[in-house]
Amino acid sequence: MKTPLAFVIWFLLTACGVTRQTLNPHQKIDYSKPEHWAALPDKIDPSDQDPHGLIPIENAQVDIFFLYPTSFLAKKDRPLWNAAIDNKKVNRITDASSIKYQASLFNQVGRVYAPRYRQAHYYAYFSQDKVQSSKAFELAYQDVKEAFQYYLEHYNLGRPIIIAAHSQGTTHGMRLTKEFFDGTVLQDRLVVAYLAGIPIPRGYFEKIVPCSSPEDLQCVNSWRTFKYGHVPKYVNLEPPMIVTNPISWKSDTVYVGKTLNKGALLKKFEGGLLQNCVDAQIHKNVLWVHKPKFPGSFLYRSNNFHIADFNFFYFDVRENANLRKSLYLKKYQDQ
Repeated sequence: MKTPLAFVIWFLLTACGVTRQTLNPHQKIDYSKPEHWAALPDKIDPSDQDPHGLIPIENAQVDIFFLYPTSFLAKKDRPLWNAAIDNKKVNRITDASSIKYQASLFNQVGRVYAPRYRQAHYYAYFSQDKVQSSKAFELAYQDVKEAFQYYLEHYNLGRPIIIAAHSQGTTHGMRLTKEFFDGTVLQDRLVVAYLAGIPIPRGYFEKIVPCSSPEDLQCVNSWRTFKYGHVPKYVNLEPPMIVTNPISWKSDTVYVGKTLNKGALLKKFEGGLLQNCVDAQIHKNVLWVHKPKFPGSFLYRSNNFHIADFNFFYFDVRENANLRKSLYLKKYQDQ
């Protein structure tokens, strides 16, 4: 996983002065406490916001379990492998970025749950110390797992579930989906999974298949977004990965023009819909888009659009999640 330079610089600037909270890797996080959730249906949080000013739906029949990407990026904190659960600066960054700009796209689909977890530092993806980086990701995943178990026991009450995640969230989300849904009794409760920003090998799941149409259920969507024509060298060394076109929701290599893009949501939130913003085409293991034009776009020179994996397709994902939810509810109501 490589993050655009502009994104890294922005986070490093905003993360300056991150307070180092006490980190105890043996501590069990108490997920009965609302402060240990970045998003909950019964508390006011950034996932409740909507660019159209809409009010989140009531009596939602589906839950969304959302896992946010890395916001623990500051160089001064690189000696720390994991962020503390109560790191106020990191949590503020998380809430103002991924919870507001990514998790919010699901608030017109169902109830949004996003647990805080002791995320691994961004450096863990590139460190030569594989033992310590593995421990860092393991600690983060154990938090995610415990949060999901708490969610199942206290919040879910047998409702259908959508799993959604980005970047480090997908690192943990793909593992969570495999452990809890793949070939288990819980698979029937999975509506669909949107796991973006991290490559997922084809064959990673035993029973869950990649989505290949907009109407498929109990399947996985995944994509990584790059500038049209760019293929990172490491991609050429990868085995075949799950790749979905988030405009057509197919896994073929057919080019889809931007006139079919339902709308992006980038820097501006309220009223920030950019209709027909990007095109999309699958090439090998990645998704290609032509660089879109938006205020300030001339400053963005990276070939990697990782930060916008969801936001280029904000309204495409929302519309598709609502479609699959409706199809799922109809299928199981009919049964």
